[in-house]
Amino acid sequence: MLAESILTEEQKAIKEAAREFAENEFPKFAEECDREERFPFELWKKAAELGFIGMSIPEEYGGQGLGVLDSCLVVEEFWRVDGGLAMILATTFGSEQILMFGNEEQKKKYLPPLAKGKAICCACYTEPQAGSDVAGIKAKAEKVGDEYVINGTKIFITNGTIADYYVVLARTDPNPAKRHHGMSVFLVEKETPGLQAKKLKNKLGIRASDTAEVVFKNVRVPKENLIGVEGQGFYQTMIFFNVTRIPVAFQAVGIATGAFELAFNYAKNREVFEQKLIDFQVTQEKLALMRTELEAAKLLAYQAAYFQDKTGMPDPGLTAMAKYYCGKVAQQIVNEALQIYGGYGFMGDQAISRMYRDVRILEIYEGTREIEVEIVARSLLGKIPSRLSYVRKHPFG
Repeated sequence: MLAESILTEEQKAIKEAAREFAENEFPKFAEECDREERFPFELWKKAAELGFIGMSIPEEYGGQGLGVLDSCLVVEEFWRVDGGLAMILATTFGSEQILMFGNEEQKKKYLPPLAKGKAICCACYTEPQAGSDVAGIKAKAEKVGDEYVINGTKIFITNGTIADYYVVLARTDPNPAKRHHGMSVFLVEKETPGLQAKKLKNKLGIRASDTAEVVFKNVRVPKENLIGVEGQGFYQTMIFFNVTRIPVAFQAVGIATGAFELAFNYAKNREVFEQKLIDFQVTQEKLALMRTELEAAKLLAYQAAYFQDKTGMPDPGLTAMAKYYCGKVAQQIVNEALQIYGGYGFMGDQAISRMYRDVRILEIYEGTREIEVEIVARSLLGKIPSRLSYVRKHPFG
């Protein structure tokens, strides 16, 4: 694709290695793990051995220290083949809080096992009554001596029943001046008394990814498990989401690419009315529009990743724009791809039908599409620091 022309030779090699791994290994697990809603531990282990897990974690903590774009290229290629299995890359999800805000002792203790595929992390933010509204969380962490006692319920937690580490956002100030004040982030280890995780089943898509309800009942953690600064949890989490939304944009690009390729090849081989499906003008128009939207989305995702690599921090407006647009395009392309397949795309365990189910999550998690549009709007108005706010005055304006 045109966007790939900006990649270095090293980045192209990373992309090709990820593509080869996904194409060779994913088909062995895709249907079974989707049907049984089973996390593919063996696939995760193999990916870790080849260096695909925790690529952005610095070398001193066991990772490869690669840039955002580098690691997102792997996300793109994995999602191109299967979104559910590609979630093995999310086994380090939540560790960004440790990397960005943790102290040196926490980094040395928790990051190496994640980077080497010896531990799994999860991020506990969403609650039954607080999804996109992070400021609405009710979970509490009360300081008692040298410990914090955590109580609350988290929902829709990726890796919730298989995690070794739980990164938890909770209220440490019961009477904050503002709703988003008085929150803090903690790390809770597996097997800590009072921690309970229940697997959520019958998901629409990404069924190979573990999702759970996690309950904290008088869970006691030492004060050393506070990540960052007490009371700054909301701000830390907003930065966290600005970082993690970029890979979601690449998830969208990946699944859109895979769906386009499937539809294109199907149209070339499928015969209707005694001619190839691809010879019909309506099919050609569909494919042309799909390809155009895909290229635009890909360039926007690459720009968001490139900006973070260049500056060291993500641009909230650009990140939100990339996630929103790429997710929207992915929905459109997968929908049209299934339309090209017709009845055959609607049946059974075909890859295109899994994509149709998997793609829907991309406009929901890590901030709904409505939230992303709100962030873009606030960025334009200068309410959120972003390059999008620098709008020049038109001479006729």
